[in-house]
Amino acid sequence: MTRFIDVPTMSRLVQAVGLERFIGELADTLRADFIRWNDFDKSARVASHSEIGVIELMPVADAHHYAFKYVNGHPSNTRQGLYTVMAFGVLAEVATGYPVLLSELTVATALRTCATSLMAARALARPDARRMALIGNGAQSEFQALAFHAHLGIEEIAVFDVDPAATDKLLRNLSVYPGLRLRRATSTADAVRGADIVTTVTADKTYATILTPEMIEPGMHLNAVGGDCPGKTELHADVLRGARVFVEYEPQTRIEGDIQQLPADFPVVDLWRVLAGQTVGRQSAQQVTVFDSVGFALEDYSTLRYVLQQAEAHGLGQSVALVPEAEDPKDLFRITRPGASRAVMRRVA
Repeated sequence: MTRFIDVPTMSRLVQAVGLERFIGELADTLRADFIRWNDFDKSARVASHSEIGVIELMPVADAHHYAFKYVNGHPSNTRQGLYTVMAFGVLAEVATGYPVLLSELTVATALRTCATSLMAARALARPDARRMALIGNGAQSEFQALAFHAHLGIEEIAVFDVDPAATDKLLRNLSVYPGLRLRRATSTADAVRGADIVTTVTADKTYATILTPEMIEPGMHLNAVGGDCPGKTELHADVLRGARVFVEYEPQTRIEGDIQQLPADFPVVDLWRVLAGQTVGRQSAQQVTVFDSVGFALEDYSTLRYVLQQAEAHGLGQSVALVPEAEDPKDLFRITRPGASRAVMRRVA
C-alpha cells in the first residue's frame, strides 16, 4: 500500500509538527542529503515550455529511494484565481520500484524552498546578519520571512512588491509574529538599503533586473529564488560578476538560473561542497555572496523523505491501492474481472 498525503492532510501535518519546527528540521534533512551528494543519481529536470509557463518533471535517486516531482510555473495563473506553482510527488523503493508515498507538494515545495534558502544562508551569510529585504511578496514570501526570522536571527524585514495587495497580504499574515519588525518599502532600492540579506522571489517570466549594481552593499548575501527557467532572471549580470556565486546543480542552473546571462566558463561554487566542508563559502565579511537558487530534485527527495517520516510518526495519511495486490504476480487480468474492485476495497479497509 502507498501512503497518500493530500492538501488537508499536509496542513494537519504541518500543524502537528509546528511550522517553525517543520522548516528547521526540513533544512537539517536537506543539509544531510546535500552532504552525501555523490550518493545520488542526478539529472537536470525535464521541462516542457510554453509561451505562458512551464511544466516540469524532477527525478533523483540514491541506492534506496527514487523520487520525482511534477511541478508547473504559470505566472498568469493568479489572474484566473489559480496558484502560479503547484506540485505533487512520489517516493518509491529502488529495490522493488513500489511507491511508498504519494504526496501533494504545492505546500511542501513552499516549505522546502524556504528551508533550502535557510540552509544556504546559514553557510553563506554573515553571522551577524539581522536585517533582510524581501522583494516579491507572493505565495513564497511568508515562508522565506519566517524561516530567516525563526532560524537565522533576522529581526527586521523590509518588504516590497509592485502589487501593493501582495504586500498587504504578507503584512497581514505575519502580524501574528510580534518579534518580527516589518517595514513596507517604497521601492526595491528602498527595501535593500542597509540589508544584510536580500531575497528576490518574483514570478515574471522575463529577463528582469530586480537588483542592479548600485543597490549592492559590501557583505550582502543575495538569495535569488525567483529565477527558475530559461529567459527569466532577477539580477543584473554585473551583480553576479561582482560576487561569489553558489549553485545547487550547475548543469541545471546554467540553463535556468541568473548565471544563464554569463559565459559558460563563469566560475561558480557547488553549494554541497561548502556544506560538506570541501571548500569555503564566504571568504570575507565584505564579500557579496549569491545563492542562485533554481530548485533541484534532491530537495524534493529530502522533503518527501521527511514528510513520510513525520506522517508515520503522527499517524497521518491514507493507505491507497496505487499498485494492484499481487495475489498472482503473473495474473494482472484478474483486476478487470467483475468483483475485483470490491475485493481490493475490502483489503484496503
